[in-house]
Amino acid sequence: MGDLLLVRHGETEWSRSGRHTGRTDVPLTERGREEARRLVPLIRSYRIGAVFVSPLRRARETAELIGVHDARVDADLCEWDYGGYEGVTTADIQRTRPGWFLFTDGVAPGPPEHPGESPRQVGERADRMLAKVDDALAGTEGAVVLVAHGHFLRVLTARRLGLAAEHGALFQLATGTLCRLGTEHDRPVVAGWNLLPG
Repeated sequence: MGDLLLVRHGETEWSRSGRHTGRTDVPLTERGREEARRLVPLIRSYRIGAVFVSPLRRARETAELIGVHDARVDADLCEWDYGGYEGVTTADIQRTRPGWFLFTDGVAPGPPEHPGESPRQVGERADRMLAKVDDALAGTEGAVVLVAHGHFLRVLTARRLGLAAEHGALFQLATGTLCRLGTEHDRPVVAGWNLLPG
């Protein structure tokens, strides 16, 4: 079975300032575009069998810049729906909720179109995505690439390793990096994290 390659989109204005960026469709900064471009040699070093990408612009542009083609757009790869915390920094949230932590406390309810997701709900979405990944891996000799978002990919990693969604907190994930999930003795492992070329 091939590897699962996770690519977090490049920097945006909101990721740079620490604002929770769920469903707000912000573009990459020029630095974010450069972060994506620098991954090209690393991506080319793998045989790619299938690519899935979040429908949000920052992920789709990253996929284009890293040179992956025929990507399947999948809404299950969207970032965590932060509900009432969309666009708000952790520091601002903790002013009214001291000790607040996304992976255990979840988010405040938002408007009907973005009501927010609990850690459990994000974990369920990650499980759905992993079922699609496994189907794709069964049908190809190459790796499967997911181009998506930081908090979601952290939860997906936890679920791939058999951990609860809140354990996504253990996997800090930088913008414009690649992570490789593989297997050892038929068990899932982290084979590389926050990888850059060279």
